[in-house]
Amino acid sequence: MSEPILRLAMWSGPRNISSAMMRAWGSRADTFVCDEPLYPHYLLATGIDHPGRDTIIACYQTDWRRVVTWLSGPIPGKHRIFFQKHMAHHLLPEIDRSWMAAVTNAFLIRDPAEMLASLSQVRAEPTLAETGLPQQLEIFQKVADALGDAPPLLDARDVLEDPEGMLRALCAAVRVDFDPAMLHWEPGRRETDGIWGEYWYGAVEKSTGFQPYRPPQVALPARLQPLLEECRALYAQLYEYRLRALRPSATGS
Repeated sequence: MSEPILRLAMWSGPRNISSAMMRAWGSRADTFVCDEPLYPHYLLATGIDHPGRDTIIACYQTDWRRVVTWLSGPIPGKHRIFFQKHMAHHLLPEIDRSWMAAVTNAFLIRDPAEMLASLSQVRAEPTLAETGLPQQLEIFQKVADALGDAPPLLDARDVLEDPEGMLRALCAAVRVDFDPAMLHWEPGRRETDGIWGEYWYGAVEKSTGFQPYRPPQVALPARLQPLLEECRALYAQLYEYRLRALRPSATGS
C-alpha cells in the first residue's frame, strides 16, 4: 500500500520564521516545498512596491487560478508531502477559497510587538492588512468550521525555544512521522526559493537550523502603538489554539 500524501499549506505573516520552517520541511527526503506561490499575483493585483517587483511578476505565474490548481493537484516529483509556504495576506479577497479543502492548512504566528518591530524596518508605515493577522484569523476560522476542530497552529517563539518538540507536535497533528533531518540543513540558497530571496533571505541562507530565541533589539516606534493594539487583539484569538511541544515516545519516533 502506498503511503498517504500530504499537501501542507502553512499560513504565516511577515517577519516570522516561515523561511526557516520551509528549510525544515525541505530537508525531508519525502517532501517538495514551494515558496509563496501567490506572491506574484499579490504584487500584480495590489501594485505594491516591493524589491524586485517587476522581475518577480515577469518570471512567475500571476494567474491565481492556475496557481491554486497546481497547489491542489499532483505533488511534483516522487514526493508524498507538498509543503507550501504562504503569506496569509497574499490570499487576496478575489481568490476563491474552495481549493483549500484539498490541502491541510496549518498556521504560524508571532508576537505582534516583535513582528512589527521587524516589519517597520522594511515598511515604515505597515498596514493591518500587511501584517497578515486579519487574513490568518479568517482562514483559521474557515478551516476550523470545516473541520469541526482547530487546525494546527504554531507560535514562532515556541518553535525557537524547542524546535524538536514543536516540530514533533506539528508532524503528529498532520499525521506524518517526525524526521530528525528537519532540525538541521546546509546553508545557502535553494532552487525552490523565490527569486525574492535575494532581498529577504540573508539570515536563513546563512543558517543551519532554527536559531535560539532572542528578544528583538529594535524598539517599536510610538506611532505604531495603535496598530500594535489591533494586532494584539487578533493574535490573542489565535494564540490560545497553539500547539504544545511533544516529547519523543519511549519507542523512539
